[in-house]
Amino acid sequence: MSANVGLLALLGALVACGVYLILERRVTKMLLGMILVGNAVNLLLLTVGGRSGAPPVYGPQSKAADMTDPLAQAMILTAIVITMGLTAFVMGLGYRSFMFTSRDEVEIDPEDAKVVAKRQAAEDGRDDSDDDDDEDEPDGDDSDTHDSDTHDSGDDSGGVDSGGVGPDHDVGSAEGAPR
Repeated sequence: MSANVGLLALLGALVACGVYLILERRVTKMLLGMILVGNAVNLLLLTVGGRSGAPPVYGPQSKAADMTDPLAQAMILTAIVITMGLTAFVMGLGYRSFMFTSRDEVEIDPEDAKVVAKRQAAEDGRDDSDDDDDEDEPDGDDSDTHDSDTHDSGDDSGGVDSGGVGPDHDVGSAEGAPR
């Protein structure tokens, strides 16, 4: 059995393009990269599965040497279904992310940026580590870090509970006076 060099080169190009797209920051490009890599793997399984055209069953009229390997065909069908499910899942995640942020780009994690900065500082021979022991909050301007986590209820109270409902107010009273 001889290898089809042109098809193998095409598979290499598909995998290379797929990996490049997976490493991008936009979710749609990541999804397209996953689809390309999945299709390249399916074509690779089809290529190594044997010659085409022969039946995958052994009968009285066929020889065992002429038979096509049925395992490759079954694996391709399974891989197609798994790729379809994974594609639907990533599309759902991308849609949900887009609805929350109105952007299709994955942001840089503040903890990852801190690790990179410490590593670069260690490579340069200096120590720029922070002096505070608070590991819960990233360094920098913390004035707007939690703005995206709060939900706007539509009122302009500035975060003050003006509705009379809360742990310090009696819900049953008409005026909402504190207990």
